[in-house]
Amino acid sequence: MESIDTELAARIRSDIINGTYGEGKRLSEAQLCQAHNVSRTPVRMALRQVEREGLVRRAEGRGYFVNSPTVADIMQAVQVRGHLESLAARLMAQSPGRENVLPDLESAIDEIDRLINLGDMSDTSLRLLQRQNAVFHKTILEGCGNEFVSFTCNRISHLPMLKAGSMVFDTQVLSTKEGIERSLFRLRIGNSQHKVIFEAIQRGDAVRAEGMMREHSNTMVEYIEVFEKRNEKLTVPDLISYSGIQLSDPETGPISDNNRTS
Repeated sequence: MESIDTELAARIRSDIINGTYGEGKRLSEAQLCQAHNVSRTPVRMALRQVEREGLVRRAEGRGYFVNSPTVADIMQAVQVRGHLESLAARLMAQSPGRENVLPDLESAIDEIDRLINLGDMSDTSLRLLQRQNAVFHKTILEGCGNEFVSFTCNRISHLPMLKAGSMVFDTQVLSTKEGIERSLFRLRIGNSQHKVIFEAIQRGDAVRAEGMMREHSNTMVEYIEVFEKRNEKLTVPDLISYSGIQLSDPETGPISDNNRTS
């Protein structure tokens, strides 16, 4: 179970990214204690966590100011993650222990194929697809042999579209039968790229693994560019809305010092 400060940090992060706390908004420990009905210690620890993520900066004296991420920030972070994932795929293909992770990669690919073939684009199915996609990408990031690759990816994973294996499902597109078919076709292409990456790693072809992962990772950049064409004043909440990403659970009640343990 998550600790109080970790859950509180997630809520503060969500409020910043969703625009509840705007750019430059001053946040105080007392204010957050009252808003979330918690003591100062978890608030202080939560603020330190989001400060490390760059979402707030310490004010002179007491309190913090909000650093709201922009669409340009998201774009730059996506590009960084793409380069890191490409490097991870290359290192994995060069690793003498790559045989140990091949079953996990192959299992994720097979499960994604099965889910796509069902043709179901319900919320439940999309969550299952996302889970298997995350398994594929995390297996490569965490098993590539360079701990700084996964460490750096984790440092930016709090931003929308930046978690390992994140997938974008345009809610506007999924509202029509034609859009669903187009989305299923896109998923098939994405999983075909997974298969090429898998085969390259299996053969020890580092150049091929790196190149295909770079192409695969660039898909997220392309989607942001599509959203920008749709809306010239695109905001981070717009990205969340378009992609159907939900940063917090609306059914989760107020945080209490008594409902979470470390």
